[in-house]
This record gives sequence, C-alpha cells and structure tokens, in this order.
Amino acid sequence: MHEQIISKINDYDTIIIHRHERPDPDAIGSQVALATLIKDYDATKNVYVVGEEEPSLTFLATMDTISDAVYDGALVIVCDTANSERISDKRYQSADYLIKIDHHPNEEPYGDLVWVDTQASSTSEMIYELFEHGMKDGFRLSQETALLLYAGIVGDTGRFRYPNTTAKTLRYTSELVKENFDQTAFYSSLYRKELKLTRLEGYVLQHFHVLDSGLGIMSLTKDILQQFDVTTSESSQLVNAFSDVEGMRAWVFFVEEPDGNIRVRLRSKGPHVNEIATRYRGGGHPLASGAKASSWEETEEIIRELDELCLQG
Repeated sequence: MHEQIISKINDYDTIIIHRHERPDPDAIGSQVALATLIKDYDATKNVYVVGEEEPSLTFLATMDTISDAVYDGALVIVCDTANSERISDKRYQSADYLIKIDHHPNEEPYGDLVWVDTQASSTSEMIYELFEHGMKDGFRLSQETALLLYAGIVGDTGRFRYPNTTAKTLRYTSELVKENFDQTAFYSSLYRKELKLTRLEGYVLQHFHVLDSGLGIMSLTKDILQQFDVTTSESSQLVNAFSDVEGMRAWVFFVEEPDGNIRVRLRSKGPHVNEIATRYRGGGHPLASGAKASSWEETEEIIRELDELCLQG
C-alpha cells in the first residue's frame, strides 16, 4: 500500500490534500505534514492543502486558496476522514485520482485507493509510517513536518493517555522529537484558552450532570454560547472538562449551531459510542465520536441510547 501511494505521488504534478470538516490536530497535522513531505521530496510538484480554517489551529498551518481549474488532472488525497460527507471542500470529487488515508473504521471505502489502519493511533502516525517507507526514495523529515505529525499524534492520543497509544506510537514519537522542535511553544499554543472560554468552562463545570449509569451530559444552547461570546467550534476545547469525575463512564456534549442543528460530541472510557454516532449522521472511534441531531428532542433519544449502553457495562 505504501508503495502504491508513493507511486501515485510520483505520477502527478499537482496534488491537493483534503481532510475532514471542523478539523482537529490530527486532521491538520496529517494533511499538512503529508504536503510538506511531498514538497521536500520533489520541489517541482504543486502541492496544496484545502478546507475551512480552524482559528484555534492556525498556529500549526493555514490553508491554500485555489481555483476549480487546479483540480484538472490532479491527484487528491483525503486524510483522516471516514466518510465522504465529512470531507471539507467538496471539490475533491473533481480529482483525476482519489486516495483515502484514514485510521477510523472504514464506514465508507470511497476513492480509487484506500489505506485504512484502525490499529493506528492517528492518521499522523500513518503518515510517519509512509515517510519511513519512502526514505529509500528520498523522503526526508523536516522540523516542520515532525512538529505537525507530533501535533496529530498528541491530539488523538490525548497526550498519550488513551488506549490507542501503542509501543509503535511511542517509537514514532521518539523519532519525531529528535527534530528538536519547540515542544513548550507547541503545548502553550495547543492548550491556550481565551478568557471567555475559561468562563464558559466554569459554567460547564457548574451545570453538567451525571446519570446513575455513569453518563455525563452537557448541553450548550445558542443563547448560552452567545452569552459567553463563544462559537460552536471554540466550545470543542471543553469536551473533556469534566471527564475525570469519579464514576464517569461516558459523556456527551450537545452544542447548538446557528442553523438550529445540534453538534453531538461523544467520549467514553469503555463503552463503544461510535455505533450510536453512526445512527445519528456521524461516526468515529469506539471511544471518541461525533454526530448530529436535528432537534433537542432527538438529543433525548441519544441520551436514552447512551444511558442503556453505559448500564450494559
């Protein structure tokens, strides 16, 4: 699979890399690290990264603005995105050839070439593996690429606290830190919170509630977000605000968007929540998934299913 991907990279002069909407560090890290790897490998290639900006992650990278014409005859690679509905920038459909690289369950094997490894901690870990296989062809690891891959791995392993952290994950990470990027500056930027978000965190800690099953629940309406001047995207930084409460088995954040739909963020310490996410227009990992609800009434259905799941043990 690695050789097939590298072969396709060699075949195309223009390569456009996508990832999922509402990106997290692994989405940005894997996407942009792959781009920098290719650029450093062959400076003659035109390599672009596209998708909506996430203000909290622009310290890692910013996206390119390209015209539709750039897609003519281009190779498109989509990183860290389980299903096509979540791909940021729908112009990926104009690709001459499409590659999917992802570590989520392969809910939708879209693309002409699909590399999915659900045992990988992150898509960034997979990109590092691609780099290792490409070293014989001239791939090299810059400080910028190392930082991006480190960011993705840190993000998806919860700073190496989640069970998806393996010996291979730590081996790859040890190689990345040899590039001597500024870890202190990275963590300061990643976990920096504006005052308004800190105040909202205080509200969350005062108002979340826990069911007897060990399910934690928090709902943020449009009015609450407006009161604290926080966007739905910014609120994602608080998803683990009460995760360390004793007895917590799983937790859900409901965040109302401007259009009235409700973003559903699911996290767990044991029960697999991704099947529930799939039933509500989402998906993800067994212990960390996302979904969508069309109304507050539908969130009650999600709570009932999660409550039953936690009670099952």
